[in-house]
Amino acid sequence: MIKKAIILSGGMGTRMSPITKAVNKQLLPIYDKPLIYYPLSILMLAKIKDVLIIVNKGQLNQYKKLLPDGKNLGINIVYKEQSYPKGLPDAFLLGEKFINKSNVALILGDNFFYGQSLSNTLKNCINIKNGAKVILHKVSKPELFGVAKIKNKNKIVSIKEKPKKFFSDLAITGLYFFDKNVVKYAKELKPSKRGELEITDLLNKYRKKNKLSAEFIGRGGAWLDTGSIEDFYNTSAFVSNIEKRQGLKIACLEEIALNNKWIGKKDILNSIKFYGNCEYSNYLKKISL
Repeated sequence: MIKKAIILSGGMGTRMSPITKAVNKQLLPIYDKPLIYYPLSILMLAKIKDVLIIVNKGQLNQYKKLLPDGKNLGINIVYKEQSYPKGLPDAFLLGEKFINKSNVALILGDNFFYGQSLSNTLKNCINIKNGAKVILHKVSKPELFGVAKIKNKNKIVSIKEKPKKFFSDLAITGLYFFDKNVVKYAKELKPSKRGELEITDLLNKYRKKNKLSAEFIGRGGAWLDTGSIEDFYNTSAFVSNIEKRQGLKIACLEEIALNNKWIGKKDILNSIKFYGNCEYSNYLKKISL
């Protein structure tokens, strides 16, 4: 069972410069909420309450203004600063004390997930006892992603990063689940030619031990990477359209916490005071009735 998770929320955001020169990308708005709310909501849907957020050096106070310690959501949030990006597996080296020999999930702070069956998929993932599990999603341009080949429905037999020839159309998303060996394996990695620790190398350690499997977002679900300006605003438009059509909010942290029975209606009222007079507060008023 996984009870801890890391949100990797550092990075330079160079593809969105000059906007990201002043503000971390994960604090920019996807429609009516900061981007960081979306990956955090996924962890909360998975019933994970202990969260480490890794941020760039010098940006800690910006995050703490928005998400101080998680008590208002019935969860525990701690932070760790990263001096500069060293690759995704560096999250496990920075978070070694936080992980403390537990199984752990990792989600990238700029990834967006949506789907009706997502909660069930997350339940299957957090129940992992040993090995590693990744979330796969079918894509139309696999040459832009790290992709996985599977057999027997969910066993991953091979991984390739941005293959030039067709290898598989199942992209590895930015949501991973690992057993307690992940820190040990991360320490064994050597930097690649670009000078970073590669998540593919870490996953391959599990694959070679026959302990890497997959879950799927499924048809009708969505996985969006908000790494570029175009993708960022496409994601914002997607959220806007869904929310306006359904009258429900995606990634409303207080609503998830309330449904999980981690907080009560008094906590919702405190959140309304915190946010002030805005559309998000109006939604909180509705769910607190």
